[in-house]
Amino acid sequence: MQETKITEKDFEKIAEEHALTPLIQKSPDLFDGQTCQTSQTSQTGPREPIFFALSPAQKAGYSGVAILTKTKPRSIELGLGIEKFDSEGRTIIADFEKFILVNTYMPNGGPELARIPYKLEYCDALLSRLEKFRKKQKKIIICGDMNVAHQEIDIKNAKANENNAGFTAKERAWFTKFLSHGYVDTFRHLHPDARDAYSWWSYRFNARLKNIGWRIDYFVTTKETLPHIKDASIQASQHGADHC
Repeated sequence: MQETKITEKDFEKIAEEHALTPLIQKSPDLFDGQTCQTSQTSQTGPREPIFFALSPAQKAGYSGVAILTKTKPRSIELGLGIEKFDSEGRTIIADFEKFILVNTYMPNGGPELARIPYKLEYCDALLSRLEKFRKKQKKIIICGDMNVAHQEIDIKNAKANENNAGFTAKERAWFTKFLSHGYVDTFRHLHPDARDAYSWWSYRFNARLKNIGWRIDYFVTTKETLPHIKDASIQASQHGADHC
């Protein structure tokens, strides 16, 4: 496991390098990232340490997830304990005193949809792990790039993308199954009619400028956790990547 503490100064440097300063200035208690393509970490400093954990992919420059938090979790698990998924750095599970935080970067189905079986296998493995936590009466928050726009309202051009990865019937059906187990898409729960609310845009064709996007990044909770959720929003003004 690769973990350390970084200082507030180091945190600010990372934020500046990745155009995250406006977001970090809000001083979040937790920050979760996907596509964290680095194996480098800072060293422990003397002032205001922030706990950092990284689950990198074995392949350089590929996937990877990370968390930064002001409160050190009771425990951290890097992955699901399944090598073919963990080698791609897709999961961090952080056990805090009052809840479990799962940061996930679900696989992309691929341009020829060749990786959809792998993706769905990963999704089922993750759901199985979540259900084990629920049996222990754990409150759970799942966040990350889930690489699927669940409903037509979550994508700009639904009909044109029906056969594209991230909006295939199989992927959307899995997400429906996921929610049917007692999980809640917090944004859609709180904003059921919100349109043109996207979290990812292609770099091509000025898609972001035209707001031709997809909502594929989520905060999902168990129904038991939902009373503790005050709001869920998309920071669309946050730039620095194709996601916000």
